[in-house]
Amino acid sequence: MSSTSSSEPGPARAARSWPRRLALAFLALFVLPIAVASAAYWIEGRAPDWSATGRASAGLLPPPELHPAASIHVFAARTVRWRGIFATHTWIVVKEAGAARYDRFDYTAWGRPIRVNGFAADARWFGDVPEVVLSVTGEAAAEAIPRIREAISAYAWRNVGDYRAWPGPNSNTFVAAALAAAPELQAHLPATAIGKDYPHDGRWLRAAIGGLGFHATLGGYAGLTVGWHEGVEINVLGAVLGIDVRRPAVKLPAIGRLGMAD
Repeated sequence: MSSTSSSEPGPARAARSWPRRLALAFLALFVLPIAVASAAYWIEGRAPDWSATGRASAGLLPPPELHPAASIHVFAARTVRWRGIFATHTWIVVKEAGAARYDRFDYTAWGRPIRVNGFAADARWFGDVPEVVLSVTGEAAAEAIPRIREAISAYAWRNVGDYRAWPGPNSNTFVAAALAAAPELQAHLPATAIGKDYPHDGRWLRAAIGGLGFHATLGGYAGLTVGWHEGVEINVLGAVLGIDVRRPAVKLPAIGRLGMAD
């Protein structure tokens, strides 16, 4: 006599198995990358005493007197201690044409959240050498800087106690808000910039960069982005899984982008 499972119609078996397949897919795509990143963190010994790690310039920017053009730079570096497994800290640097210095803006958990020139413009973030997320110079930077400065001055979450590491508003929410004031730069933050999807302007649905797509969020706890510049990103509790078609790459939680440089 044949078993019940073998005589069960194919569609019925498929209907019963899809939740398990979905759970396995979730584990493979979200949990496994985080597990790999956690193992790498401990194997590499990336857990130094944060108070003793360096915050000196990483030498990524030329002296301002040697580069008189207006410029905008966004940097990202892994956050402090175990949080660095999952997330990066981003900051924005601007310099008007002919200015004698760079102005760096961070959003931090201590003191007043918006910190101006608290560190060297291209400093290591507690020992971690930052990566360059955005670098724009010349006329495009000169036109965008006033709007970026205005967005920083008008940032809603600027008071003591406003900072929240998760889901935001945090450092990445702040930089995302500054960049939103200059959409022509077509800038977006790394997948590991947890908090970038927090609705800094209160809108849970907005257009993607250049109006080519959309971004939807549930208060930063979950979300979906579909755009030509951003690719497709699925946000689950801050962990981002995505794919970039324009510059082929995958985006994995905790690990970040794998593929062609953005």
